Amino acid sequence: MNKLYKYAALLAVPAALMTASSCTDLSETLYDQVASSNYYNTKDDVIRAVLRPFEHGFWSIQSRHVLNEETADQLITPTREDWWDDGGRWARMHRHKWINTNGEAQSEFNGCYQGIGQANKVIEDLNTLSASKFGFSEAEFANLRAQNHVLRAWYYLRLLDAFRNVYYSVGFKDLSQNSKGQVPPRQIFDFIEKELKDALPDLVKKASLGGNGNIEGQWTQAGAAALLVRLYMNAQVYVGEDRYADAEKYAQDILDGKYGTYAVADRWDAAFDWDNDKCDEVIFAFPSSQGETHWHYKGDVYWWTTPSKANDWLKDKKCKEGSHNLKYSASPSYNPKGEKYNFELGMPIAQFKKYPSDVRLKMYKNLNNGRREGMFIFGKIQYIDDDGHPQYLKDHNGRYVLDIRDAVGKFGATDGSKWLNKTESRLEDGDDNSGWMFAKYPLYPDTEEDLQLEADYCEVRLPEIIYSLAECKLRKGDATTAGKLLNMVRKRNYPSSDWSTVLYAPEGTATLDMKEMLAEWGREFFAEGRRRIDLIRFGKFEDAWWDKEADADKHIEIFPFHPDIMGAHKDMKQNPGYDGN
Repeated sequence: MNKLYKYAALLAVPAALMTASSCTDLSETLYDQVASSNYYNTKDDVIRAVLRPFEHGFWSIQSRHVLNEETADQLITPTREDWWDDGGRWARMHRHKWINTNGEAQSEFNGCYQGIGQANKVIEDLNTLSASKFGFSEAEFANLRAQNHVLRAWYYLRLLDAFRNVYYSVGFKDLSQNSKGQVPPRQIFDFIEKELKDALPDLVKKASLGGNGNIEGQWTQAGAAALLVRLYMNAQVYVGEDRYADAEKYAQDILDGKYGTYAVADRWDAAFDWDNDKCDEVIFAFPSSQGETHWHYKGDVYWWTTPSKANDWLKDKKCKEGSHNLKYSASPSYNPKGEKYNFELGMPIAQFKKYPSDVRLKMYKNLNNGRREGMFIFGKIQYIDDDGHPQYLKDHNGRYVLDIRDAVGKFGATDGSKWLNKTESRLEDGDDNSGWMFAKYPLYPDTEEDLQLEADYCEVRLPEIIYSLAECKLRKGDATTAGKLLNMVRKRNYPSSDWSTVLYAPEGTATLDMKEMLAEWGREFFAEGRRRIDLIRFGKFEDAWWDKEADADKHIEIFPFHPDIMGAHKDMKQNPGYDGN
């Protein structure tokens, strides 16, 4: 079915075109030419229609990534001299001073409701079609329907998290099912819970180890159960109700194999590599391909986490995504004078270096034959030019050799061993040398062109379930079991000779408490688009970190509605705290 998924993407309306006519009116007919009454003639027509909302879902991850990382403590977009000021947009997001014309929040709202509208249409259509007419068994047809129910729940979970007070829309033709105004968060929470529970029996279950094979890109039983874990882990935030016991139950069931067979990979990057469809850690991923869709390799996600001239170093000059850019960096651990900050939050590189033998701390390097090592990009970056001469990467204007450091300042040509005679540092003070960069997904050279952009986007992986279970145990005071669970994943990040010191007790001597639990979420899921959510759950989102003061109240835990959204819905009410914004 994965081949049909990718084929369906080629036939789909490009997501970039959809955003030009943002569908914020939920009563508007969405994509009626894609799923009309005379569209369904063959089995492949049904599959293409079912999978169309998935392609949109893949595209929509970009806005979620920006909202959950730019507003959190680990990633920053500093001004790079004449680049990346953008009218203070990224500084406002970092400092929680955003305004209701913030485009990222609008994109998340529109993107999710566009996907919901597509899913609603497919669900209604399938309810009128005969499985046997198109050569499906009843079980296969039920699975197709259930997948769109799960996808719709995934969209709603994002809306609940970002805005809390949203519309309820499940009808495409019968608009009487939809709410005229926003509904209480509890209604959306209960709807998501019911959707996922009802879908579970009809979904397929991964039967054995050996990758995702012909279920690549499908929501499975484990995928739906994992979304329930997400919902319950954050229930206290969403609806003021402690549901950690439910999160623990579903997480344990997933780990025990009740919903399918999965296993932690033996290396940290297996779930992100070009062949991650064969990784048993992956529970749900959006399939990626160079010739088709690969939205996580677009600008606002992982293509802009490297120096601007990285094509020369990485030798990926022919890649269809073109030049790199230097949007994202890790928030600094040091001030421009070389003095280490003492913030509890942020400072992700220092958090990684708490256990200095972490293999992820190595400089990113392609090893040939479809493998790489290291996650971070720092210091001087040497490469061999097309004439065979050794060179060093320079800044985007070509004026000085890069020497990237874990600090923000106008370092320019200053050697990385030297510092500036100042302690003040803000986002506006940066340049191309400010902040370690990273490659979460591999960036393979043109000599391995068939591997470029092939890494599927991993939305749910087994370590999330293990970490959720560990957090539940820790919240109950069981640090021993929590530590053992985390160590199941953490062992792969350190040489076995260091396990006695880096693993959590009782298997090692490292201490696990709630502060360390949040830090470990940050290490394992660095730049995976969830940091804001974790900070809020731990009650830390309002705290101070580098270049951000403590927030005065909690209204910033959800986002405002853009004026265009408010104008399109006469019954729309602005979220609390933003009325005068």
